[in-house]
Parts: sequence; structure tokens; C-alpha cells
Amino acid sequence: MHQKQIEMTYQEALDYIYSQLPMFHRIGKAAYKADLGNTLKLDEYFGHPHRTFKTIHVAGTNGKGSTSHMLAAVLQKAGYRVGLYTSPHLKDFRERIRVNGEMIPESEVTSFVCEHKDFFNQIKPSFFEMTVALAFDYFARMNLDIAVIEVGLGGRLDSTNIINPILSVITNIALDHTDLLGDTLQKIAAEKAGIIKPNTPVVISQYQPEIEEIFITKAKEQNSPIFFAGKEIVISEQSISDNMQFFKLIEGDKEINIELDLLGIYQRNNLPGVIKAIELLKVNNFTIADSTITDGLKNVQSLTGLMGRWQKISENPLIYCDTGHNVDGIQHVVDQINRTPHNKLHMVIGAVADKNIDGMLALLPKSATYYFTQAAIPRALKHEELKERAMLHGLKGNSYPSVAMALTAAKEAAHPNDLIFIGGSTFVVAEVV
Repeated sequence: MHQKQIEMTYQEALDYIYSQLPMFHRIGKAAYKADLGNTLKLDEYFGHPHRTFKTIHVAGTNGKGSTSHMLAAVLQKAGYRVGLYTSPHLKDFRERIRVNGEMIPESEVTSFVCEHKDFFNQIKPSFFEMTVALAFDYFARMNLDIAVIEVGLGGRLDSTNIINPILSVITNIALDHTDLLGDTLQKIAAEKAGIIKPNTPVVISQYQPEIEEIFITKAKEQNSPIFFAGKEIVISEQSISDNMQFFKLIEGDKEINIELDLLGIYQRNNLPGVIKAIELLKVNNFTIADSTITDGLKNVQSLTGLMGRWQKISENPLIYCDTGHNVDGIQHVVDQINRTPHNKLHMVIGAVADKNIDGMLALLPKSATYYFTQAAIPRALKHEELKERAMLHGLKGNSYPSVAMALTAAKEAAHPNDLIFIGGSTFVVAEVV
């Protein structure tokens, strides 16, 4: 099975991975493959590596990345050896594949491509298919106790959906990738419900009554216990101070106090799912003390390397960025901006061309000064076009060909008590964190 070693640098190996049916997050729809054919061929070729370790599968429109990192942080604090597979990356390809917070070594990526290139050339996997195979192969050799696997896109036909997890988590459903997953919440929910596996508990983090039935039906078909965490666990208090967020949760007659180092107020939608998932892991013979949960959630960023979720970049002026990039995500961002004390608001905004741009622009505050820009990827909407479309929504500002130029202009215009926000697209954030 192993071909002879061909010498290659890490950069050459990375270029090779990137050249395979270019990755979805750069070019969009053309890179989405709606079948598991290649994934199954790769799985067989590598000897079904995912069967050698336990997994938790996390899907959802928004919140799946934060949820995956929170679960990994708590499990790491509990003393387990934890794999974490997420996408996309912000700065470094290797962010996608971590063990106990440490990124996969460059040498692993290089040898993976070198040794198996002939097979890849034969079946032509996509970027995502190859990355999932790399993660599972690496994890199988890393002597893991458990891996948290985040779905790439959708669920049913996602390359990660060959696993048989001990637990599935679905965070929330909103309209995103409608050209691929369907144009209603119900259609998208049905795709995400594709990760519900036979006799495997599933946690639904955020309670959305209009799609509840879809999950209940699928869980029944699979004979899987289903838990609506957002219904069972209620957040009674939430506040933020000094780079920490505080929550009081009520579950039955139990009160749970949590400190979280992720400052997005939208984490209130993810937290009940995380807490419920941990309770189910305990039933599954994982030893997780209450103090471990507290410690893990207090230190998610340092334990797992999570970036870009309402992340503070500077104090004076106050600069925040957030990767929220669909209508649901932007709504949460605007809510957070409104709760953050500031004089004047400066918005550095870029978008990708295949999103519901008008839906997002309609939500943005009209009183802010805008610095329209574009990330350095092919899918980016041109900054001039973004500015023109934004003007139709009453948003005023100038446009800049690069994120760096837009941010420089915002910093020059901002006074000490102003707020600068950077976002609209994951790829704009990637250039500033």
C-alpha cells in the first residue's frame, strides 16, 4: 500500500493538497462533491482509520466550530488525549487537525502526500476529502481517547459522515449554502440530520420549534435518543467583564455557573448543547468532574487554539473581529456591537460573492462609517461592488483593495473611545488575527 518515498518539501505537499479540486472555501460551489464515493475509497485504502478511535460528530450552520472547541477543551482538561478536526482554517492549514491543541506537524502532512500521491492521482479526491483522510490517518496513529469531528458542509453527504460516533451534536440551523443544501430551514435541517446514527444519542443545542419534527422523525428512524438541550437547560443570567463571559444555567433543580473565555453573546445558544453533551459522555464512562468543566470552558482559546469568535484585537481603539458571515451570524454580531460601549462605530467589511449579501447588508448599522474591502481569495466580492450594493442599503464609506489598507484607514480615523469591527467573511478575519 505504501509507495516509495519521494522527496518533497512541506510547501510542495501543501500546494499539492490545494491543487486537488480547489477547496470549497476559496472557489465555492464547484468544489462541493455531493457523494461519498471518494471518501469511502480513501477510507478503505487507509484501512478504516476512524474505526480505531471514538468520535463525537458536530454539525450545524453556526456554532459548530465553537462547540467542537469547547468540547475538546473540557475533555483535554479531564486528562484525555483529544483529536480535533475543524474547518476552515484562518492562518495555517494545520489548524484543521490538532491533538490536545497541538497542530499536526508539517512532516506528517509532507509524508502523507509523498507516500500516497500515486493513489491520489488515480482517484482524484477533492481538497476536503484528502484533508479528512489525512486527519483520520493521523488520529489513528496518535493513540487518542476520543476525537471531536466538525462537519465541513451539510452533514448527510459530508466527507466526515463515514464515522460512527458515540454522540452527535447539531448546533443550529440557519440559511447558508442554500444553493447546495436547500433554500428552507427544513431542507437544511434534513441535510444536517444526516449525521444522526443508529442507536447513538443526538443533542440539539438550540431549540427551533419549526424544525423540531425533522430531528425527532430522523432520531426515531435510527432508534437514537434525542435531547433538545436548549429546552432542558435554560440560561437565567449572562454577563461579560474583563475578557470573560459569565453564565448561570438552570437544569431541572440544578444550577450551573460557567465562566467562558469566548466572548460572543451568541455562545448562549451553544453552551446548553455543550453541557448536555458532557453529561452524555459521563454516562458513556468518561470521567469529567464539575471543576474540569469549569476549567476547560475558562480556557478554550489557550487549550485548543480557537480564533476569530468575537475576538479582541486591540484595546485602544477597541477592535473586535468575528467570523459570522451569514444573516444569522451577522445578526448576532450587530447585537454584540450594540452592547459594547463606544462613541463612533467603524466597520471593516468584506464578503464572498456567493452569500446572501443583501440580507447581511440590510442588518448592518446605518450610523457606522464603512471601509469596504475584499479578502485575497477568488471568491471575494470586489470591494467596489460591495460598496455599491451597500449604498443601496444606506451604508456609507469608502472601498479599499486590501483588508490591510481598509484597517489602516479605520485606525487613522478612529478616536480612542471608538469601536472598530472587522468581519463579514471568515477570510477577512483570517487576515487580521
